[in-house]
Amino acid sequence: MSIEKMLLRSEDDMDFLPIIPLNESDQDDTNGIEVPPEIALLPLRNTVLFPGVVLPITVGRDKSIKAVNDAYKGDKLIGVVAQKDSNVEDPMIKDLENIGTIAKIVKQIKMPDGGTTIIIQGKSRFTIDSIVGEDPYFKAKISRIEEEESPKDADFDAYVANIKDLATEIIQLSPNIPTEASIILKNIENPSFLIHFVSSNLNTDIKEKQRLLELNHIRERADLLMQLLQKELQFAELKNKVTTKTRTELDKQQREYFLQQQLKSIKEELGGDSNVQEIKEMQKKAEAKKWPQAAKDLFKKGIEKLERMHPSTPDYSVVYNHLDLMLDLPWQEYTEDHYDLKKAKKTLDSDHYGMQKIKERILEYLAVLKLKGDMKSPILCFVGPPGIGKTSLGRSIANAIGRKYVRLSFGGLHDESEIRGHRKTYIGAMPGRILQSIRKVKSSNPVMILDEVDKLGSDFRGDPSSALLEVLDPEQNHTFYDNYLEAEYDLSKVLFIATANNIQNIQPALRDRLEIIDLSGYAVEEKMEIAKRHLVPKQKEMHGLKSSNFRINDKVLEKIIQDYTRESGVRELDRQLASIMRYQAKQLAMKGKLKPSVTADDIEKILGKSKYSNEIYKTANMAGVAVGLAWTYVGGDILFIETSLSDGKGELKLTGNLGNVMKESASTALTYLHSNANRYSLDSKLFEKKNIHIHVPEGAVPKDGPSAGVTMMSAIASALTGKKVKPFLAMTGEITLRGQVLPVGGIKEKVLAAKRAGLKEIILCWQNEKDVEEIESDFIKGIKFHYVKTMNQVLELALVGY
Repeated sequence: MSIEKMLLRSEDDMDFLPIIPLNESDQDDTNGIEVPPEIALLPLRNTVLFPGVVLPITVGRDKSIKAVNDAYKGDKLIGVVAQKDSNVEDPMIKDLENIGTIAKIVKQIKMPDGGTTIIIQGKSRFTIDSIVGEDPYFKAKISRIEEEESPKDADFDAYVANIKDLATEIIQLSPNIPTEASIILKNIENPSFLIHFVSSNLNTDIKEKQRLLELNHIRERADLLMQLLQKELQFAELKNKVTTKTRTELDKQQREYFLQQQLKSIKEELGGDSNVQEIKEMQKKAEAKKWPQAAKDLFKKGIEKLERMHPSTPDYSVVYNHLDLMLDLPWQEYTEDHYDLKKAKKTLDSDHYGMQKIKERILEYLAVLKLKGDMKSPILCFVGPPGIGKTSLGRSIANAIGRKYVRLSFGGLHDESEIRGHRKTYIGAMPGRILQSIRKVKSSNPVMILDEVDKLGSDFRGDPSSALLEVLDPEQNHTFYDNYLEAEYDLSKVLFIATANNIQNIQPALRDRLEIIDLSGYAVEEKMEIAKRHLVPKQKEMHGLKSSNFRINDKVLEKIIQDYTRESGVRELDRQLASIMRYQAKQLAMKGKLKPSVTADDIEKILGKSKYSNEIYKTANMAGVAVGLAWTYVGGDILFIETSLSDGKGELKLTGNLGNVMKESASTALTYLHSNANRYSLDSKLFEKKNIHIHVPEGAVPKDGPSAGVTMMSAIASALTGKKVKPFLAMTGEITLRGQVLPVGGIKEKVLAAKRAGLKEIILCWQNEKDVEEIESDFIKGIKFHYVKTMNQVLELALVGY
């Protein structure tokens, strides 16, 4: 009994494990048992019991438990038959095999879960004559099948020896079967029991075992058993071959790889794999894909690699994701452009007020496309102050020409891999943002906005602005190389539009590739139109006032723009309008009605006292003070130049956070006046006895550039002569020691800043007249321009009573 317990079958980890009889001599006693005329039947699902063999059986069905209990109380004999279909839970008579084995219940064990485990030993085969009862369990009349004597000839002895040899080989090839099994097998002397014993433990189909049981002639049974053993041996050899094939010098890291390779080898031999469906779907998509030959070849190579890999290997997901990207990219898929220029112009005009230069450029591009049919897309760069609609204009352009729109924000980007992608071997690698965006919009010719391109950073991880050189060069971007994709991608049909506030911050090589279009700030008139057409309706809708009919008239809008904002764009104006809408929403919620219009008094009540005032230019009118015009990245601005004289040794002192160029302009202005003192009726001794202090207010703000030269000279001349600078007069221009006035940039922004501040006259270099003519005349109505060539002309115009 101890040997039997040691060798009981565990289906999870045993391949071929013999079940040993309590006593082999019991096989000889089978003829001595008394078979009752009627016997209880025990259907077995997954096994066949052979005469002489001992089996442990767990009995779970109620019928079977009753049959076992009754038999154990009586003569301990029970008829064991196999089910034809092991999936049938409650078998009927038709589900039972006709031939079974009379078994003796050797031991009955009650389990804690209510089940019963019995150890039974097969005694003799029988055939069912008739079923005499079905309740509470099957009872049948049976006829015993007599076993024929084992032949004594050499031929049969060879059969037996061969069966032993085959079974021993299987045991040796199966590492999960203990070596004691082959010793026990050799010691079995009874040929009939040997056949039954090996048949019982054969790893084959239940129907084959039933065939073995049903064969009456022992020689036929031995012949069939040998055939089945040959199959079993071939399978064991195959398993051994797979194991040997994948066996290598393993360490802890290779253990997982070894198991995966084993699984792969088994699947190769079986001819099936779990990722076949995935690969078929990919190949089906690839067949319908329009892409260049190089991409097709790369995909084919990747698919072949994927077919050789098992889904659980780490590299499988890397290769799969790479192929998935290739399938998702719209290689030669383009949206159709709308060539209706009138409709495109109407779309652009309805979305944005003004910006004629950009609109003309887009319409020119469309016109060439319409005539030629194909053209490399221009690389445009909109440069201008914040809040004037550079980014939103990109979406409007996409709508006008019927293309997809995508935006990439480059503000603070400092990793080159964000543009070109990571090598796919890295964990978490992904393509660059250019290809990600194209994958997202499913088109190879979208309008792509590269927002804030002047704010790209660079550090030890690389310089993204250098990586952009390839993207934004029309001669190179048809073969853009992404590190993740590992193939060239054509970006030549993409309409790239970069936006920037300060062109000086863009790398020179990158700036050279861009077609710069300057966008200046809005005049008051433009802001009023934008507010009426876009901002007020938008804010009404956002605050639930769309159905309310209150109005904000032009005078009120002008007051909001001039008294509460000082900007080139309209973002601050939008915020002030939002404040008004919130107030109106509160009034409507509390009182249930609104006044028909918003008045100037309402504005002061809602927004408070005016934040900005033009009165400062009246009160600041004293000798030594002049008004200059400056350009900043947020648009134009005005600044005061204050000059004061004090007793001293003729020193020049400069304050107000001035840059080197501005300091040099002050020195140039002073030297010019000193050298021309007699011409301007100045006492030359003043320059030796008086210290001159020049200050530019808002000392926390850095200031630089040559354009304040004429303003500084006018301020110094005013202080030295005691004559005031004309009120409401501004000036801008660079000066030379010869007394020349040179042109400066940013004229439109500066002029609009002067207009916003309420100034009436502006002095400019004569060469800047062309810049003023580009500004719409309605926006500068009321401003008088003086164009000068020399500093003498400046002083004649600027100083009162000169």
